[in-house]
Amino acid sequence: MKYIYDLHNTMLNENLILVYEGEFTQEITKSVLAMAERNMDSMGEESSTKRKVFNVMVECLQNIVKHGEEHRNSDDPSKNNAIFMIGKREDEYLVISGNPIKDEHISSLKEKLEEINSLDKDGLKQLYKSIIKSGELSDKGGAGLGFVDMARKSGRKLLYDFHPMTDQYSFFSLTTVIARA
Repeated sequence: MKYIYDLHNTMLNENLILVYEGEFTQEITKSVLAMAERNMDSMGEESSTKRKVFNVMVECLQNIVKHGEEHRNSDDPSKNNAIFMIGKREDEYLVISGNPIKDEHISSLKEKLEEINSLDKDGLKQLYKSIIKSGELSDKGGAGLGFVDMARKSGRKLLYDFHPMTDQYSFFSLTTVIARA
């Protein structure tokens, strides 16, 4: 049972105010968003900060649900699970997500993230408009619009990592840092 204490200490040390790990559905996503909103309301957070955090949360959770659907019929139930966390520091929030992805998607995803991280505020605005105008969006997204929006809302680089899980899957972690107003 020491792992519970260790987990509790990790959450305290990392200032995590919300953690969910498991399968993500639209219903679970709505619940996670509602819990986070109540949490920020109870802390008296500024509405402009809440809007930015909420927007980034929605984008992260949509990505998790989208990629979860890709693996729903997998023989390995761990490929359906993802993690979502919110941390709060004195002057910023961290929205952290992680989910399994197929290795074949890593290079294109990394390319999109590197492009987004290379741009300044005006460049992000132009890329956002370009994606919308070009009609690159499909029913499942895929054009990186959500990542662009997250970078625009946070005003910071998106932090990411890929950790190998199996010979076909890696765990994609994404952290977005949002300054408190």
